[in-house]
Amino acid sequence: MTFAYNRATTGAWLAGDPEGHRRFARFEQRFAFETGDTLDDITVAYETWGELNAARSNGVLVMHALPGDSHAHGFAGGGHPTDGWWDRRIVPGAPIDTDRFFVGCPNVLGGCQGTTGPSSLAPDGRPYGSRFPWITPRDQTAVEVALADHLGVDRWAAVIGGSMGGMRVLEWCVQHPARVERAVIIAVGAYATAEQIGLSSSQNRIILADPDFAHGDYYGNERGPLTGLRLAREVGQMSYRSELEFHRRFHRKPQGDEDPMRGGRYAMESYLQHHGDKLLARFDANSYLVLSTCMNHHDVGRDRGGVAEALSGITAEVTLAGISTDRLYPLRLQYELAEMIPNVHDVEVIHSIAGHDGFLT
Repeated sequence: MTFAYNRATTGAWLAGDPEGHRRFARFEQRFAFETGDTLDDITVAYETWGELNAARSNGVLVMHALPGDSHAHGFAGGGHPTDGWWDRRIVPGAPIDTDRFFVGCPNVLGGCQGTTGPSSLAPDGRPYGSRFPWITPRDQTAVEVALADHLGVDRWAAVIGGSMGGMRVLEWCVQHPARVERAVIIAVGAYATAEQIGLSSSQNRIILADPDFAHGDYYGNERGPLTGLRLAREVGQMSYRSELEFHRRFHRKPQGDEDPMRGGRYAMESYLQHHGDKLLARFDANSYLVLSTCMNHHDVGRDRGGVAEALSGITAEVTLAGISTDRLYPLRLQYELAEMIPNVHDVEVIHSIAGHDGFLT
């Protein structure tokens, strides 16, 4: 399976370009989702580093955030649009030591970097587009469980993730406690808060309002919703960093020689536009919608007797971490988790002015 990039319409990787270091697992069984929708044929793109030992006991599952992918380690190129998003953490001698551990990182269901998502081809040979089902973190985890079976890992030595990745770590711990020995849960809570839902929904409506969105079926059109995706990312970027970082980096400085009083930009404006443009080079607007909505559905207590009841069944040894300046997933959410998850002693606080992105930077 290969992927081709069509920036003019999608900002996604579709069927044609080099695969890079990705591997692919195809599951032809039916996956039934919380919404009642189903998919009968799902492909998962994933990457691995290190070797699985004879006892199959040294596996570490790493989960990416929005808008990440399976390329947690390695250089850009060969099909990968960016360097590894956690590159310095997954090497020999690093915290996730590839001399000791077999490390796997899948691209999430609904994404656009090799795993089945809205830009993937449906059985009729056309991209799913608007026909792709709405999903939840539980649905994504069910697909990752199938991947673990494919890899021959019955029990992970550790499952690690932040933000959207942390949601799936929680789901692993709640759904399959016997399959998780340790868990590292970073910068997330037990459920999506009202503010998080509002921020995600606002970004989604920006994409939906783009006249080139075409109800989600823009693949093959002359233009896709690039403006909407760019602006949505700019709004999201504001919530990923902290006010203090923006103040120290940009204050009221102009961008280069531009004069904001005469139609030029402030440095802060240029920064946001840069991040919006970067996303266009590697992401699909429909995937952004699907994954943002998926994160809004995050609630470990739904249909499980409430959050406390769901978390009480976790048997893994859990490390919780949060970022001191995170305004999107503030520390209170990690402390709330610590009160309800067994085998948690405290919350590790990452002191950083980088806000929510502190676990990446």
